[in-house]
Amino acid sequence: MSTPRITPGSFGELGPINWLLVRAISAGAGTRDAKIFSTLGRSKGLFRGWLHFSSRMMPFGELSRRESEMIIIRVAHLRGSDYELDHHRRLGSKAGIDSAEFERIIEGPDAGWGDRQRTLLLAVDELVGTRDLSDPTWDSLRRHLTERKAIAFTLLVGQYDMLATTISTLRIARDQF
Repeated sequence: MSTPRITPGSFGELGPINWLLVRAISAGAGTRDAKIFSTLGRSKGLFRGWLHFSSRMMPFGELSRRESEMIIIRVAHLRGSDYELDHHRRLGSKAGIDSAEFERIIEGPDAGWGDRQRTLLLAVDELVGTRDLSDPTWDSLRRHLTERKAIAFTLLVGQYDMLATTISTLRIARDQF
C-alpha cells in the first residue's frame, strides 16, 4: 500500500464543522474514520460543497438506490477502486444487492441482466471507457430513463469516476470495518 499523499485530517485540520460531518458519516459507514471524508475535509468549504453535490447523486438522487449502487459498483470495478468497492459492497447490500448480484455486476452487462440493468451497465462501461456515449447507447439508455434521470445517470458515473481518480491520486488508504 502506498503512503497517503495527504493524510486524513484531525479536529484542528478539519475544523469543527467538517470534523462533526466526518464523524457522523464515518459512524454511518460503520468505520471509525472514513478516510475519503477526513482527507477531503481538509479542503474546508470545498468539502462541504462536494458533500452537497455528492449527496444529490446518492443517496438522494434521481435514480433508485439499487440502480445507483449498481452503477457505482460497476464504476469502482472498472476503475480498480478497492476503496469504493469496500464501501459500496456494504451500501449495495443495504439497497438489496446480495453477494451473488455484486459479483454479477463485476462480471458485467452480459451476466444475465434484464434489458434495463444491462443497458445501464453497458452505458457505464462505455462512459468510463470512452468518456462519451455513442448515439445507439444513448438511445438505449433513453428507452429506460427520462431526460432528468439520463442527466442524473451521467453525473453519477462522472462523480464516482472522479472520486476513484481522487482516491488513487491522493493514495487514500482503505478503511477498517
